[in-house]
Amino acid sequence: MASLLDPVLLARAQFGFTISFHFIFPALSIGLANYLMVLEGLWLRTGRAVYLDLFRYWLKIFAIGFGMGVVSGVVMSYQFGTNWSVYSARAGAVIGPLMAYEVMTAFFLEAGFLGVMLFGMAKVGRRLHFMATCMVALGTLISATWIIAVNSWMQTPAGHAIDAAGRFVPVSWPAIIFTASFPYRLVHTVLAAFLTTSLLVGAAGAWHLLKDRDNPQARTMFSMAMWMAALVTPVQIFAGDQHGLNTLEHQPIKVLAMEGDFDPSPDGAHLVLFGLPSNEEARVRGEVAIPKLGSVILKHDPDAPLQGLKDFPRSEWPPVAIIFWSFRIMVGLGFAMLGLGLWSLIARWRGALYSWAWLHRAAVLMGPMGFVAVIAGWVTTEVGRQPWVIYGLLRTADAVSPVAAPAVATSLLVFVVVYFIVFGAGIVYILRLMASPPQPDEQTVPAMPQRAAGITPAAAIADPAKEG
Repeated sequence: MASLLDPVLLARAQFGFTISFHFIFPALSIGLANYLMVLEGLWLRTGRAVYLDLFRYWLKIFAIGFGMGVVSGVVMSYQFGTNWSVYSARAGAVIGPLMAYEVMTAFFLEAGFLGVMLFGMAKVGRRLHFMATCMVALGTLISATWIIAVNSWMQTPAGHAIDAAGRFVPVSWPAIIFTASFPYRLVHTVLAAFLTTSLLVGAAGAWHLLKDRDNPQARTMFSMAMWMAALVTPVQIFAGDQHGLNTLEHQPIKVLAMEGDFDPSPDGAHLVLFGLPSNEEARVRGEVAIPKLGSVILKHDPDAPLQGLKDFPRSEWPPVAIIFWSFRIMVGLGFAMLGLGLWSLIARWRGALYSWAWLHRAAVLMGPMGFVAVIAGWVTTEVGRQPWVIYGLLRTADAVSPVAAPAVATSLLVFVVVYFIVFGAGIVYILRLMASPPQPDEQTVPAMPQRAAGITPAAAIADPAKEG
């Protein structure tokens, strides 16, 4: 019981809980904003009303998700002053400006054009409205860039000095922003947001195809989502491999914990598929492993030597079991996404993309898996960094506020109750919107642009096969 009332553990649990909820909404916002930009661009280019129908359908969902993301993000920022005041005092000179840049560039850009995007379709010109949609999409990417810059500096700190009071002082802003791990994290995170959104869009399209195979809007969204899954998932797997190699170079303990490698492997490391890692016993109980494959993956050489966790002090080990399994959840879901994408390519080649019910059921099942994968990836990254809050320089136990455990436990309980009520209701509402099929809304369609190749909205709707 005493360990459960550890203020450091409670503060970490509170931050982990709130950021897990928050992470759902930025992932959705990044992907949906860019999907909306593509939909509106296709409508302007082709004049096919089906794209405008889908734009309006997903615009409502984007607005709700964006609002919940803003609210949950504001709540998170207060924790730097309540639970992590020592961290804020010591690293504020570096972290504070980066967070301010995110607000002044990304958030102001998103908020400034969001109203036009939501309510200006019939009030401004088509080009101005499309520009507003593009600016919102750009804002989500800029926001991701600044936040990843903050996290990357905490993972691979550079470009700073430490003064006599132990505070981190900026020396080179380019070095602070573009750390060794920054490009890998940014690419991996943005691609994850795109895939997460594509799975959600694909699940909605599949759900409605199971009810009506001839719905042109459902056909279009399902086809677009499956293209994303088929083409981007292999890129994401490659990006993840490169990110892993970078992490092995700069945070080897994290990678060894992910792989469950307690013992050094001078003649090539095996790959532990499954087992029960134990920090106390310094081994993986009941492991199922493939010889040499660990070195193949991490060094691209079956005989390459690899360190083990026992080569490092135990005080620097993270809780291995957590990231061992969170990493496998993320990787397993990544290969499931690849399988879904390949299945869709086979169905498309066979001319059965809209008729294979089992493919549609699998797509519905995979709908929430993108969110599970991004949370599992975040857990792997952040728990794997422990016991450091700034890797190698500031321990988590030394960064927490001097707040009594009962106070932190009370606030954590309040967060759990409020979040499940408020954000749970928002998620239920989004699911209800998705449960309703997208419908044409010809009465409020604004003036169409010049049609490409003589294609009219009526012709596009009359011939659903063109939407594949």
